[in-house]
Amino acid sequence: MSFATIPELLEDIRAGRMIVMVDDEDRENEGDLIMAAELVKAGDINFMVTHGRGLVCLPMSTARCAQLGLAPMVQANTAQFHTNFTVSIEAAEGVTTGISAADRAHTIRTAVKPNAKPEDLSRPGHIFPLIAQPGGVLTRAGHTEAATDLAELAGLEPAGVLVEILNEDGTMARRPQLEVFAREHGLKIGSIADLIA
Repeated sequence: MSFATIPELLEDIRAGRMIVMVDDEDRENEGDLIMAAELVKAGDINFMVTHGRGLVCLPMSTARCAQLGLAPMVQANTAQFHTNFTVSIEAAEGVTTGISAADRAHTIRTAVKPNAKPEDLSRPGHIFPLIAQPGGVLTRAGHTEAATDLAELAGLEPAGVLVEILNEDGTMARRPQLEVFAREHGLKIGSIADLIA
């Protein structure tokens, strides 16, 4: 299965569909389901947790995280790829326990509303924001930056929803498995390297 072109991927992002994005084999060598945050629905979250099986995260720009008053999860980030987690969040209103697919989708949409304020969110919660590096994939070739770049290039708020794709046995899905996954679910697959090019 060949990679979709960036314009093809943007068409799906703009339409509120998910795509599979892979990074380099010498980096994480992973594939993530990615979609635009402002278009996420409960069914999307349910699909991500059921079929992706990783951690549902909310990549956002530095400016958006500052607007929401989101502090880094830790002061000294010693993670291998310096994934920039903030404190976890929940919508302050309109959710029950916060973990249902509907609650998580509502939290995400609340965080990316144009006029969102820090008090619109409770901390901690069931959604894990990630701060994208300024310059996007040109400065860090990660899924966080790919998600925000793709949303922005699609003309949307530079914020995405992503989840890592695991195999049924709990191991990480690599390119051969990711191609099968994308084909089985009718999803386009693209590469961060193509987004950088």
